[in-house]
Amino acid sequence: MERADDVYTKDGTTDITKAPANKKKTGTWKACFFILGEEISERLAYFGTSTNLVNYLHQMLGLNNAAASKVVTNFQGTCYVSPLLGAFLADAYLGRYWTIAIFSIIYIMGMTLLTMSASIVGIKPSCHDGICHPRELEKTTFYIAIYLIALGTGGIKPCVSSFGADQFDDNDEVEKRKKSSFFNWFYLSISIGALIASSVLVWIQTSVGWGWGFGIPAVAMAIALMFFFVGTRFYRLQTPGGSPLIRMLQVLVASMRKWDVKPPADKSLLYETANEESNIKGSRKLTHTDKFSFLDKSAVETARDKVNGSVNPWRLCTVTQVEEIKSIIRLLPVWACCIMFTTAYSQMNTTFVLQGNTMDRYMGGNFKIPSASLIVFETISVILWVLIYDQLIIPFARKYTGHARGFTQLQRIGIGLVISMLSMVSAGVVEAVRLDYIKQKGYYDVKTIPMSIFWQVPQYFFIGCAGVFTLIGQVEFFYDQAPDAMRSLCSALLLMAAALGSYLSSFLVTIVTRNKKFGWITENLNKGHLDYFFWLLVILSIINFIVFLLVSRLYVYKKMDIESLKKFLEKEGGSYETSVDSMPSRFIEPFVCHGIKVDLVEPGRILCSFKVPLRLVNAGNFLHGGATATLVDIMGSAVVHTVGAPLTGVSLEINVSYLDAAYLGEEIELEAKVLRVGKSIAAVTVELRKKKTGKIVAQGRHTKYLAVNSKL
Repeated sequence: MERADDVYTKDGTTDITKAPANKKKTGTWKACFFILGEEISERLAYFGTSTNLVNYLHQMLGLNNAAASKVVTNFQGTCYVSPLLGAFLADAYLGRYWTIAIFSIIYIMGMTLLTMSASIVGIKPSCHDGICHPRELEKTTFYIAIYLIALGTGGIKPCVSSFGADQFDDNDEVEKRKKSSFFNWFYLSISIGALIASSVLVWIQTSVGWGWGFGIPAVAMAIALMFFFVGTRFYRLQTPGGSPLIRMLQVLVASMRKWDVKPPADKSLLYETANEESNIKGSRKLTHTDKFSFLDKSAVETARDKVNGSVNPWRLCTVTQVEEIKSIIRLLPVWACCIMFTTAYSQMNTTFVLQGNTMDRYMGGNFKIPSASLIVFETISVILWVLIYDQLIIPFARKYTGHARGFTQLQRIGIGLVISMLSMVSAGVVEAVRLDYIKQKGYYDVKTIPMSIFWQVPQYFFIGCAGVFTLIGQVEFFYDQAPDAMRSLCSALLLMAAALGSYLSSFLVTIVTRNKKFGWITENLNKGHLDYFFWLLVILSIINFIVFLLVSRLYVYKKMDIESLKKFLEKEGGSYETSVDSMPSRFIEPFVCHGIKVDLVEPGRILCSFKVPLRLVNAGNFLHGGATATLVDIMGSAVVHTVGAPLTGVSLEINVSYLDAAYLGEEIELEAKVLRVGKSIAAVTVELRKKKTGKIVAQGRHTKYLAVNSKL
């Protein structure tokens, strides 16, 4: 009979009716299918708007290059600031499901108004002989539309990735493993939306019309919202935990009120709720940490902390509440190092496009490529590198680092920061070559330089690769390190770094264009020095990377709380308890050895083969070290028996050297050999190697005390 623990999730999630979430009927990939569909369409709409926006502003609203670049980066920045509002509402009041639903409607309103502003006479700029003359009403309508889109994306961006991760129960080992690949698929969904936008939509906007180019993603967004609602019965919902901002403010106020109170040396005396659960909805208890000890003052109990028997939350806070704000403080230096990456990343939609506008965009003599469409190479790069990273880099890196993910999250971010520098270097080299060609030929007033736009491909390719490392690493890092009830807020915090990166780009453009005649980014790029701007980004990126290395070295990953550690070791409750209780005594040997095929037995030697089964793999999907040691133990005992010694005895020493990983389904050979058998001591070696390549997985040495028959 199935226990209740096996039927329902243990992370506190509910279904849409607020009943406990049924594990078989809700969550996992059947729910994520609808969530990723929403993400693809939202990204299609966003990139369909932003990718070619600099050209729309230049052609339809008459802005110069620098002004158009600043409008685009300011719009992008607002798209990354508004998630603070969405995250606050999701964590405090609405929950992630309703926040996504409500803000999607606002998003569709913005897309609809943008489509109307580009297609309906009266609010569409009038153009004559290729020159447009927008009126104030038309400009106002456009700006209202794009900032409605920015507001709408503010409720979607911080919630979708966390909502998808919510569909996997951290307390279920099988589901937890599945969640590890969700973030890669999530970023792949973003890339699919971007691919369609940067190729099909940009071509439609350039060749067919802006109204169609904006209208198609508006319709796609409306369909995606309906699709999202269809999946409602499959979703797992986290209960909003109240305002995280108010909780943090309470800790700060309580700490300042008790500025003269000294925290006890015994940290177990700090205030915490007596029951097992945290008093914060949707959050597990957090273990006390030593840093930022000033904040511990808020958890020191004093006589004035209670009013009529109830705790005043502005005077006394729980350890979990204190640790929430400590977690955010620890994240801030890493967060700050993400800003410069976004500044470099945002060049795809601004300076890269402007650079491409001056180059030969014809392919095959007749087909003219929209300059903004080259972002398709960034998307292709992302798709390729997601697959390469998952299938090749992680297994390869895991062999040398021993880390289940190949790299730590901070290492992954750092690698991306270095690759982003290569993108800026590539863009700078292309621009330097372009300007040198202009100087040689005297083409200062030529609109299109006879230099192929495909020179830009490497810079797009590098920035896509950098995104796979840094952007996915950031999302995974901030979700993993965030307190349970602050995950939307931490996602918004990450997006805030992206906003500041866009604003920094606008600020730098303003600085380098102060001199209208001799600025780096001029109306006629042939007379400017866009290459200097790229070199400036390279220098700033190098400085940022050095700071990131120092920050990473000092960062301490979030500690696993005691209850989680206890559950991991004891495997109590649910399917663990049911299956363990039903196992017979002395089940370890058959559990490990089931599936072994004996190929050869001769005096002093045994040769077996074995396919690594699912039950014996660890979180990295390869043979567990404990299973390897057990095999050395059992094979060692068996080979001693081939020379006449008894099977019984006591192990005196087992040594195992782990040299490589044997993955799920991989066939391995086990060879045991007797080194020496005396009257009471036997010594053997056991080697595990890959059957296909002969590469050694592990080498073991087993010394055994043999049972001596009594002569009585």
